Amino acid sequence: MMKVTLKRRKVVIVGGGITGLTTAFYLQQKAKAQNLPLDVVLSEASLRLGGKIHTVRKDGFIIERGPESFFDTSSSVRDLARDLNIEHEMIQNKNGRTFIAIGSELHPIPSNLLLGGSPDISSFMTSSVLSLSGKIRAAGDLFLPKLPHEADEPISEFFRRRFGQEVVENLVEPVLAGTFAGDVDHLSMHSMFPQFYQLEKDYRSLLLGMKKTGRGIYALDDTHGELHYETFKNGLETLVETLEKELADQSILKGIKVDAIEKLPDSTYQVNLNSGSPIQADMVVVTTPFNVTKKIFSDSEAIQQIPNMNYATIATVTMAFKKGQMKKHADTLNFFVSRNSDFAITTCTWNNRKWDDVAPEDYDSLRVYIGRVGDESIVELSDSEIEKIVLQDLRNAVGLTSSPIFTVVARWKESMPQYTIGHEARMKKMDEQFHKEYPKIHLVGSSYKGISVPDCVAQGKRAADKVIQELFESPVTP
Repeated sequence: MMKVTLKRRKVVIVGGGITGLTTAFYLQQKAKAQNLPLDVVLSEASLRLGGKIHTVRKDGFIIERGPESFFDTSSSVRDLARDLNIEHEMIQNKNGRTFIAIGSELHPIPSNLLLGGSPDISSFMTSSVLSLSGKIRAAGDLFLPKLPHEADEPISEFFRRRFGQEVVENLVEPVLAGTFAGDVDHLSMHSMFPQFYQLEKDYRSLLLGMKKTGRGIYALDDTHGELHYETFKNGLETLVETLEKELADQSILKGIKVDAIEKLPDSTYQVNLNSGSPIQADMVVVTTPFNVTKKIFSDSEAIQQIPNMNYATIATVTMAFKKGQMKKHADTLNFFVSRNSDFAITTCTWNNRKWDDVAPEDYDSLRVYIGRVGDESIVELSDSEIEKIVLQDLRNAVGLTSSPIFTVVARWKESMPQYTIGHEARMKKMDEQFHKEYPKIHLVGSSYKGISVPDCVAQGKRAADKVIQELFESPVTP
C-alpha cells in the first residue's frame, strides 16, 4: 500500500489568554500523538501571556490581580491540569459564612443558595436578608406553574417571576454583580443560566429542583456533595506558566499585534502583524475580545453587522492586615453587596480564610472588587483614592481598626463581556455567516460561549479538535 504524505500545515492563534494557550497546547499534543506535520504560531499583543490571569507572589502572599479561582463543573480545567501533569497542585477552598450587605448591615445567607448544591430552604426562609413579605413571595416558587420559554429574557425578569422583586434586589443582583459585574436587567437568561429553565421545565419549582439535583448557577460536585472553588496552590497563573513551558517548541510572538487577516486566492490566509512581517496560515483561531476581533475583520459583513459588545470595567483591590484588626463578623468568608447598600465595593473575600498558604500565618489578606456596569467611574480614581474608599467601606462593614500593610490595585478596563438579551441568537447567526466568509477561521473565547476559565479552556480544546479534523481528517486540497 502506498504511503500518503501529508502536506505540512500552519495554524496561527490570535491571542495569548487562556483560550489561545489551551488551543495551542492541544494542537501540539494532538499533532505529536498522531505524528501530524503541523506548525503552530501564537501571537499576543501584550508582553505577557495569560490575559486576565495574573498572579503576584510577594513576601509570602499570593495575590491574584485577575480571577482567583473557578468552578470547574465541566472538569475542563482539571483535565487540562492532568494533561499538564499539575493536577496534584490543584486545591479547593475552605468553607465559611457568606453575607449580603444591605443598607449598612451584613446579613448571613444560606450556604450554596443560588450557586448550587442542595439549598437549605428553612434557613432561606429564616434569613434576615428578606423581609416577611419577601419570604412569603419567594415561597410562591413552590406553587407557581412552569412557563414555556421561547424568547430570551433578562435574568432579573426570570427570577422576579419565580421569587419576587426582593429576592432579585437582595440576593440575585448582588451575587451576580459580585461574580460577573453585570446588570441583571440586561443580561441574557438564555446565554448565562439556561440550566434554570431546565430546572423549571423538569421540576416546576426552582427551589425543589435545586434541592433534588444540586444544580444552580453552578453544578453540584458529584464526588463531595458540596460546591468547591478551585485554584492552584501557588496561584492561578501556575496554569499559564506551565502551558507556556509546554509550548516552548512553538513560535510564540509576544508584543506583536494582529492588524488584519486576509483571505488569499489559494484559500489560505495572510495574517498581517504590526511588526510588518505577515504570516501565511492554513487555518486561524481568533481568541481576542469581540470588539478587537471586529477591528481585525473590518471587511466581514457577518461581524460588522453586530454592534460592539458591552464590557464591564472593574478593579480588584488586595489588602494585607495584621490579624485581629476586624471588630465584627470575625467568621466571615466573604460578602456580596446589594445596590441597596451604603457601600461602593461589590464583593469582599478573606483570601486566607478561603485558601491555605496564601498569606503568612499572622496576617489577613482581603480581596475586594469595585466597579460594575453603570457605576465604573470609581475605577478611574487613583490608587490612593480607591484605597481610601475601600477602607471606609471595610470600617463600616467589619469594624476595621487599622491601615493596610500594603495594597495592590489592578484595573481591568472593558474586561467582563456582557451577554445581553439575544446574545446567543446573535452569535449563532454571526458564526454561520462568518464561516461562509472565512471557512477556515474559528472565533472562540469569553465573548462567545462562556466567560469563566473552565468555559474558555473548553472552547480552546474544542477549537483544537476542529482544526485537526478539518486540516487532516477531512478531504483537503494539497
